Amino acid sequence: MAKKKLGAAVIGYGGMGSWHVRKMTQQMTDDIDFIGIYDIKPERAEAAEENGIHAFSSREELLSDDRIDFVVVATPNNFHREIAVDAMAHGKNVISEKPVTMTTEELDKMIDASKKYNKVFTVHQNRRWDPDFLTIRRIYEENMLGRVFRIESRVHGSRGVPGDWRNHKEFGGGMILDWGIHIIDQALTLMGETKIKSVYAITDYITTDDCDDGFKLELKFENGLEYHCEVGTSNFIEMPRWYVLGLNGSAIIRDWDLNGEIVKVSDWENRDAVPIQAGVGLTKTMAPRTDDSIQKYPLPFVENKGFDDKSEFYRNFIATLRGEETQHVTLAQQSRLIKLIEAIMESAEENKVIYFE
Repeated sequence: MAKKKLGAAVIGYGGMGSWHVRKMTQQMTDDIDFIGIYDIKPERAEAAEENGIHAFSSREELLSDDRIDFVVVATPNNFHREIAVDAMAHGKNVISEKPVTMTTEELDKMIDASKKYNKVFTVHQNRRWDPDFLTIRRIYEENMLGRVFRIESRVHGSRGVPGDWRNHKEFGGGMILDWGIHIIDQALTLMGETKIKSVYAITDYITTDDCDDGFKLELKFENGLEYHCEVGTSNFIEMPRWYVLGLNGSAIIRDWDLNGEIVKVSDWENRDAVPIQAGVGLTKTMAPRTDDSIQKYPLPFVENKGFDDKSEFYRNFIATLRGEETQHVTLAQQSRLIKLIEAIMESAEENKVIYFE
């Protein structure tokens, strides 16, 4: 017997809002009956209608429609709390785009609303299902490199901050809240319950004065692992997407296409090093290992099989609404993430180490 479809709507028909609409109207039609959108800009409403999508005349009209079971909030970041709370007060379940909000205080109000109105509320942290992240997660969890002591995660571009609301601090702009929220969430997901001992961050203001256009972050976990997160928007030569160091080997993922490899020691007893010419001198310390003492392996690419961002986030959300599963992206996780974001901003502003947990 076919299950009843869930009615859905999107508030904010910009880049991410239209992405959600396409997903629900093209890929999720077995489970979702898409009702329509609302956007405060008339030209966005007109664009929706031209694409065959119903545009509500007001937010109140949309939220009062009894056909709608859940709402996706895809507005600039500073409006997430207001709209999400209003939607839950109208009896709607809510998916908020990331970052869920900019402060712990605002997030607490959203969580309180979900409890008060008994509504499912979650955040679209879709990059937990990126193939590159899933591959690194497998390497780490299956102990392929021995004890991992450092992970480096970078996202680089060369176009500066987009010229819309994302380059205005008042709207929640800046790279910490744009790409940072993704790779920092990946770090917390990978490390699970392992506590963070300290946080140190440096922010860049290369192409804009109002909000950060890049940052460098060092997290130190209680198990001794150092985790480096970095976003840059003035990098015309990109560094590797991932670089992982373990006692028995190293792993590298160079780009989104998962070009990379694993190099591991195959013979610990073979310690002899032949000095090499380095600049104007010789070095034995930095001489490379001989080919007979190491082994190269391809990356253990993770086949998504239901765990890709094209379906898994929504599949789990729908199953949660039907009472069949629990949420993958929990409010406790997002509360910890936003507290960490606040510590990162404090560290960067005051140029100091923050002792976090």
